[in-house]
Amino acid sequence: MKPPRFKYIAADSLGAALAAKAEHGAEARFLAGGQSLIPAMNFRLAQPGVLIDINPLTELDYVREDGALRIGALTRTRTLERSQLVAERAPLLFEAVPHVAHPQIRNRGTFGGNLAHADPASELPAVVLALNARLHLQSTKGHRSIDARAFFTGALTTALGDDEMLVEVELPSLPLRTGTAFLEVARRRGDYAMMGVAAVVTRTDVRLGFCNAGETPVLVVLDKAHLEDAEAQVQAKINPPGNVHATKAFQRHLAGVLTRRALQIALTRAGTR
Repeated sequence: MKPPRFKYIAADSLGAALAAKAEHGAEARFLAGGQSLIPAMNFRLAQPGVLIDINPLTELDYVREDGALRIGALTRTRTLERSQLVAERAPLLFEAVPHVAHPQIRNRGTFGGNLAHADPASELPAVVLALNARLHLQSTKGHRSIDARAFFTGALTTALGDDEMLVEVELPSLPLRTGTAFLEVARRRGDYAMMGVAAVVTRTDVRLGFCNAGETPVLVVLDKAHLEDAEAQVQAKINPPGNVHATKAFQRHLAGVLTRRALQIALTRAGTR
């Protein structure tokens, strides 16, 4: 299938991209990796009148540290998979990235594009929730930042304004003696997870980000002193959609099992870091 007609704009700078978005508003979409947008256009599920190609914006392709780990929105998923800095400073993200689709898609897909697409079944939104990330947004009017928890507002919907672009993801440093773990269950490697959990265990609390557990990626925060019924707490707080491969009841069961296993791994790792 082919997409409907659209106007193509190749932005040669961040300013040009933001100006084009301000001009065309909700009618325009940014084209980064295109791994989700182009198939949606081909199936007429998305019909933007304008595509703003931001691939030339190399200033948004970086991984660096300055008190927090900062990742540019145009950083390819494959870069995260190979980054020693990500492995050291954000081991949860490093562990989750290989579960994202297939190598060919990770070669092109971008970190910012994945988050802006806001698929509740995707791994990376759940990870940034668990890591308490801040997302930096920019428009011709200025800059603002928003907590990951407030960024995802609905299925495939975010808090991005019609004139805004996600430009950077900020991952705060993990406290000492923090343990993390990522687990998911999928029918085949590279498929969307039937259920997935990203766990962060600190000295005082537990943050659990779930994919495919609701209309948005879901965050569940637990008191570390009361983990004896963690599975039941999680199952009561999620509302998985169910599908032809896994009923809502089975997804809830998976969430409980993965919670228990992820907590065991994260608690062990917390004791060795």
